[in-house]
Amino acid sequence: MEILIKALQLILSLSILVVLHELGHFLPAKFFKTKVEKFYLFFDPWFSLVKKKIGDTEYGIGWLPLGGYVKISGMIDESMDKEQMKKPAESWEFRAKPAWQRLIIMVGGVVVNLLLGVFIYSMTLYTYGDKYLANNDLNDGIWCVDKLSGDLGFLSGDKILSVDGENVERFSSILEKMLGAKQVTLDRQGEVITIDIPDNFIERLIENEKSMLFYPRIPAITSSFIENSNAQQAGLKIKDQIIYINSVEIKYNDEMAGVLSRYCDSVVNVTILREGKEISLATKVSSDGTIGYYPALLSLNQLEDYGVYKMTSATYSFFGSFPAGLNKAVNKLGGYIDQFKLILNPDSGAYKGVGGFGAIGSLFPAQWDWERFWNLTAFLSLMLAFLNILPIPALDGGHVVFLLYEIVAGKPAPEKFMESAQVIGMLILLALVVYANGNDIMKLF
Repeated sequence: MEILIKALQLILSLSILVVLHELGHFLPAKFFKTKVEKFYLFFDPWFSLVKKKIGDTEYGIGWLPLGGYVKISGMIDESMDKEQMKKPAESWEFRAKPAWQRLIIMVGGVVVNLLLGVFIYSMTLYTYGDKYLANNDLNDGIWCVDKLSGDLGFLSGDKILSVDGENVERFSSILEKMLGAKQVTLDRQGEVITIDIPDNFIERLIENEKSMLFYPRIPAITSSFIENSNAQQAGLKIKDQIIYINSVEIKYNDEMAGVLSRYCDSVVNVTILREGKEISLATKVSSDGTIGYYPALLSLNQLEDYGVYKMTSATYSFFGSFPAGLNKAVNKLGGYIDQFKLILNPDSGAYKGVGGFGAIGSLFPAQWDWERFWNLTAFLSLMLAFLNILPIPALDGGHVVFLLYEIVAGKPAPEKFMESAQVIGMLILLALVVYANGNDIMKLF
């Protein structure tokens, strides 16, 4: 069921983005009286699921959910309609229009995606506000939840001060800032320490198959037990919060291992908080220093409810949400471009993390959450705009390069060259799709 919910969110998000992106080409084409033969959501090789012709344009839904397209008459595109291109140009064809009009038609999709990303971010900020855990509010530092964080030199309780000399405002931004960074400066029990980030950090992160290294430190609240565990036999129940082991105070769950390791094969007195009351129980500690429970990985909102952290909140008026949405979109797009640069650097190993539809789908939550859905859709819209403007033939950016050449040179690029470039571009895109989705498949094994 979780997979179905994620898949439905992915399909809905991409459908919205593709339709509006293609509408960005369609509307200026119509405005400049250019004939649009097809407007399709998804691709329709051999057949389509739904189609209806209205005026000169056939509208439809294809069966291959890899995007969508508009087929504009007199344009060298993925349809490779060479027969039409051999005929004299008609006044309603793309190739008959002035270069500046063709340029507007080609960048229309990217512009729509950029504006859409800003608009969605603005509306989510207006509707839901902005709530986050400030990095400065982690008074007792971070919790290292994975072995890799320890291998890098981090310890639970470290306070992250800066990444490459830049202060990190939000806890959720720490890992993102570390991608491509050289150093992290932290406070460890009052001592300022600098940790060097290795060049292969991203590769190690990908191979580790963990999406997070740090988490806010959480109370020792039980969520489940190992079958017939010492903790369960002693009378601990789900949602009990462990606050003392013998006379040692337990504020955070990551402190448990260090304390219990002192009492291997011994009996300890565990003080728990249950429904506001303190209860003392005696439990045996195993030879490996455990009592057999799993901690509750509380969400940030739950941690706030428990009084562990105070979240930072901001609300926006309708008009005030637009500059805030623009700022958020610029930051998100800038972060994505920085990560894209890392993919182009083989030494970083970031190319190993390139994913396809499976990776994108996994970003969506297992339960329907409209706030997260719209925030992810906004990010994907910005990502789609950036990828489409890349100067690769078969993408909008490739067409833009040829049009700019025509404007500067005063004549179009040779038709044969553009046809060959289109084929090469399509092969490049196909190879990237196969590679990205192949990575998703390999991660299943």
